Amino acid sequence: MLFTESTIGEFFEEQVRNEPDRDFIVYPDRNLRFSYQEFNERVDDLAKGLLSIGITKGDHVGIWARNVPDWLTFLFATAKIGAVLVTVNTAYKSHELAYVMKQSDMKALAIVDHFRDVDYVETVYDLVPELKTCKRGNLKSEEYPNLESVIYIGQEKHRGMYNTSELLLLGTHIDRDELDRIKKTLNCEDVINMQYTSGTTGFPKGVMLTHKNILNNGYYIGERQKFTEEDRVCLPVPLFHCFGIVLGVLATLTHGGTLVMIELFDPLLVLAAVQKEKCTALYGVPTMFIAEFSHPMFEMFDMSTLRTGIMAGSPCPIEAMKKVIDEMNCKDITIAYGLTEASPVFTQTSTDDTIDRRVSTVGTSMDHIEVKIVDPETGEIVKPNEQGEICCRGYNVMKGYYKMPEMTEKAIDKDGWLHSGDLATVDEDGYYRITGRIKDMIIRGGENIYPREIEEFLYTIDGVKDAQVVGIPDEKYGEIVGAFVVLNEGSDLTPADIRDYSITKIARYKVPKHIFIVEEYPLTASGKVQKFKLRDMAVELLENKDE
Repeated sequence: MLFTESTIGEFFEEQVRNEPDRDFIVYPDRNLRFSYQEFNERVDDLAKGLLSIGITKGDHVGIWARNVPDWLTFLFATAKIGAVLVTVNTAYKSHELAYVMKQSDMKALAIVDHFRDVDYVETVYDLVPELKTCKRGNLKSEEYPNLESVIYIGQEKHRGMYNTSELLLLGTHIDRDELDRIKKTLNCEDVINMQYTSGTTGFPKGVMLTHKNILNNGYYIGERQKFTEEDRVCLPVPLFHCFGIVLGVLATLTHGGTLVMIELFDPLLVLAAVQKEKCTALYGVPTMFIAEFSHPMFEMFDMSTLRTGIMAGSPCPIEAMKKVIDEMNCKDITIAYGLTEASPVFTQTSTDDTIDRRVSTVGTSMDHIEVKIVDPETGEIVKPNEQGEICCRGYNVMKGYYKMPEMTEKAIDKDGWLHSGDLATVDEDGYYRITGRIKDMIIRGGENIYPREIEEFLYTIDGVKDAQVVGIPDEKYGEIVGAFVVLNEGSDLTPADIRDYSITKIARYKVPKHIFIVEEYPLTASGKVQKFKLRDMAVELLENKDE
């Protein structure tokens, strides 16, 4: 029996009745807080505002924004009227935004002013010049025939766009009965959220997720951390990704807790938020945690209220994990593994697991989800501790990729198993270890080389802070091993030093032929290293070296 068959709107309203006055959302740097009741009222007004401009069940509403407070209002408002929230990566630029708007058949797009060096308002005007001449809500765009409205999240007015204040006001003129009527037509199996895979390889695909997918996954993720209504979760990861929405928002909501939001990751803001709001849980990718405990002002902040949290997105160096446990007081930190297509988590460690299991595995399978490891060539289940592709089946598997039936069939087999493309092993106790991606595997002269194994080795070298290993095209061997290494501050290690040491410690064919010392890696907005960009960089660096 699953935890809930409710829609997100129904479940949220139940929590409002249970805990109307408890803090639901806090923005410490804005001194802004909403109780469950206050936030629900704002959500209802925005939901009615969306209805007033013609958005209803099944329509696709894009959101392209930092973690501003009304991001979450849009999340719950669209859920209450059965519209599909299409989350757009904040790091996207005009080419990528154009692709998502078109591919998703977007009817409305909500935006903020900018992110880093990209002016969102000007980007949208460049893509949709008709906005400046069309009446609001009656947009007719040649390039984007489905797009009818653009909404600016904020007070400012922009030609051709609604702003959130106007929508909230419009919502007060819509009869409550209209919202209630639509809510009665919704079902937990409806697609409610569409997330575009982060694009570490190939064209982004729109992953269709249902109320049932993400609400239940959020609950079981919170259970692994032993969440209660007393938990206060500091969330500095972007909301456009499953990490933010499911692991963060829905894991907290399903346990009646409080979300402490960070609009844009900054280690100092995170440390200040944890202290000010007495957070009990902290989320992030490994690079975020490293930035926090490495900050020169770290010692000035009180981390004593922290207990648990989640580290996910990429493998964590063991030394970094020990610091998070010992110095940040996250004694019960958990590791989660999954992918957007799986809503996203299907294995996770628990607070009771030993430190060794929390640093060397991604835990055991989640409740109500089957997990298996198969030989990528034959599809046969492999023996314990043998490497193969990790697959899952259960309530959490996506409905499919939007308008990509062939890609959906490749990802989900006829028996309902979702194929991750990730390589893993499982031990006799059911603990899974991720060893790399099938596509990341390097084949050097017929030898299969798994980058994760070499990366773990490189972490052990004194002076190495982080390492990423990729295959570099080679005429003789097909591929050779390349490594991009970030050094600790003050380290004077050279590529030759690393290579000479490696020769003495690992098989010769695994030793990186080329080592590049870098200060940082190209990352997706959700913190994943873009290995295909590292491969391109390696080729370019070697070509320049030969000239």
